[in-house]
Amino acid sequence: MAKTLYHNGSVYSSADPFATAIVIDGDTVAWLGGEEAAERHAETADQVIDLNGALITPAFVESHTHLAALGRALSGADLSAAGSAGALLELVAARAAGTEGFVTAQGWDESAWDRAELPSEAELTEAAGGRGYYLVRRDVHSALVNSQLLVQLGLGHIASGQVRGTEHDQVRAALAAANPEGTDYQQLALRHYAQRGFGTVVEMAAPQLEGREALDALLAADDASLPQVYAFWGELAADGEQAKDLVASFPAGRILGLGGDLRVDGSLGSRTAYLREDYADDAGNRGQLYLSEEQITAHLVSCSQQGIQAAFHVIGDGALDLLLDAFDAAAEQIGVAKLQMCRHRIEHAEMVDDASRQRLLQYSIMVSMQPQFDAQWGGEQGMYEARLGQRAAGMNNLSAMLSSGVPLVLGSDAPVTEVDGWKIVRAAMNMSSPEARISARAAFLAQTRSTYRAMGQMNPTAGQLVIGAAATFAIWSASELAVQTPDVRISSWSTDARAGTPMLPVVDEHIPNCLRTVRDGNILFDRLDPASIRTV
Repeated sequence: MAKTLYHNGSVYSSADPFATAIVIDGDTVAWLGGEEAAERHAETADQVIDLNGALITPAFVESHTHLAALGRALSGADLSAAGSAGALLELVAARAAGTEGFVTAQGWDESAWDRAELPSEAELTEAAGGRGYYLVRRDVHSALVNSQLLVQLGLGHIASGQVRGTEHDQVRAALAAANPEGTDYQQLALRHYAQRGFGTVVEMAAPQLEGREALDALLAADDASLPQVYAFWGELAADGEQAKDLVASFPAGRILGLGGDLRVDGSLGSRTAYLREDYADDAGNRGQLYLSEEQITAHLVSCSQQGIQAAFHVIGDGALDLLLDAFDAAAEQIGVAKLQMCRHRIEHAEMVDDASRQRLLQYSIMVSMQPQFDAQWGGEQGMYEARLGQRAAGMNNLSAMLSSGVPLVLGSDAPVTEVDGWKIVRAAMNMSSPEARISARAAFLAQTRSTYRAMGQMNPTAGQLVIGAAATFAIWSASELAVQTPDVRISSWSTDARAGTPMLPVVDEHIPNCLRTVRDGNILFDRLDPASIRTV
């Protein structure tokens, strides 16, 4: 493997915050430092690359994604551009004109429309050319279906319209059986991640999503030219032997745990997140629970006995109460220490108060959150406020998680929000509630170094650019670098560049473009200027 010197740029490294050059020897970081020393390394390099001021950082890690669904959206099944019922009909008609069989698409979100009124079944059926349709809401917790689809799938007992909960699961399972997909969508999504500076992704798989066959295909297609894939498998375990056998049925080391999208409840957008009190815009509805306290307790005990990480999808405060009560019940059976050792995990955790945060700490529970949810649905007159009223003010408090000591990682939940690590940084710095905001550095670490620790990789160099670390990095065009903290916060480190704090791109207006992504020395994506590359 070649020895490459990158120089005349900036290197994000705690080992040398002023580094402008780095040497990659095969799959390892061999050196980093300034330009004067770089000239000496150029004599022994196989290739010398002039960065022309570009920035090198550790590659991003996606902590929560759905690859096949993202691939479908990238291939033309995206309805997120619809801003009205009429626009949705136009997109469905365009999708129908370009496909055969069932019309499937995803991403509509009526919460931002001026009139949040969905088209009728007759209108959608006409737009779909009289065919069966399956149109998934942006949060993927409900979908629009017509009677033609349900009859063809043998699900005539389900009422057409907007399906939620277990009925939605039945539709998804029947569609997967009727239209089995290969790995094309997954590979498309992974290439998309590589183009955006990601070297690793964590897939959230479950029986009610793409199913076991799709996950097996994804893990079998391990390709060094694409980001590394790990996964959670969202299947409930009734006892320790079942938990052990489930994990053992996958390639060694690729399954991080049992859960992820093991749902305790649903979503706020579809009004299926389980709340302590009724929805502000739907009196009498508190949402939906998919698991009982007894089932969660059994799963926690089963996984903990085998040293397996359990992970749960939790959004509503009522669902979080139920989950934490199950932790209490599990602790009575096996003790707190055994639960703590497994680093159990919660996905989303959007409604967490101070008392609940203390209970998270008690059991060493880590949390995976998505700041772009707030960018999409937070703030005045946003969907959160419509669903929750005043309760929306305390949501998605990233700062409280970090300051209280709860381990935190950040991701996109793609295709629910866009794949872009820098936009996640920007969203985390600009949460609608000032008290929830965190610094750019904290948001960046929660997508790099912290994510490896959350995955159980205790290599102290993982997610960093230091000598001896894996050569997994991205190169970015960045016009301005700075140490950035939210304006309303007192910085815990100096923002003066002379203090030696590594600097990151300013993302207020411009998002950096990825120029190259490298995983373990292998180039996944390359858009560097060929004129900047000199072979020695």
